[in-house]
Amino acid sequence: MDAEKLLPQELVRQCLTNGSESLWKEFVRTFQPMIASVIIKTLRRWGQPDAGLVDDLVQETYLKLCGNNFRALREIESDHENAVFGFIKVVASNVVQDYYRKSLSQKRGSGKGEEDLELAQATVASDVSFTERIEKKAQLRQIDHCLKAYAAEPNFARDYAIFWLFHQQGLTAREISELPTIELSVKGVESTLLRLARQIKSKLNEISNI
Repeated sequence: MDAEKLLPQELVRQCLTNGSESLWKEFVRTFQPMIASVIIKTLRRWGQPDAGLVDDLVQETYLKLCGNNFRALREIESDHENAVFGFIKVVASNVVQDYYRKSLSQKRGSGKGEEDLELAQATVASDVSFTERIEKKAQLRQIDHCLKAYAAEPNFARDYAIFWLFHQQGLTAREISELPTIELSVKGVESTLLRLARQIKSKLNEISNI
């Protein structure tokens, strides 16, 4: 079996099933750049990332993914080739946020820092009205409907993934271009996003004129 030729979701399945050293090496080669990129990007919210801390949090991400008999990896439900990237991105981002929660808690003692953080998050969340949340979900469904109107076009699955990785998962055009399954330059990803935005705007105008 040539591990380098496996699609991401198939690579994960084979790692969970066979677990050979070559497969796990390919797993690291495929996902490590993205994990490190997400960690660095998330750390920048609090200041300039430290290389040693980045390395520690990369290792912590692997522990989260592989702990409890690889429970996190087994919970990936979608078979879409980019779903695994989105899932691992979220895990890496959460590892950084957990690190800062624990640091804040230790500084303030007795878990008070974590409680304060959770209270702040709850306060921010409460400022968003129920109506606004419903409207946002409706907008996302409408945008998704507009995108799927172009399902017959070549490379639709790739373009669809690019759109949501950028607008919902928060990956930059550069980070998306570095995903092995995308096979586009940064400019190519940016052009795709611009074209999709124009298509969605056109489709929304059609709907509003009906």
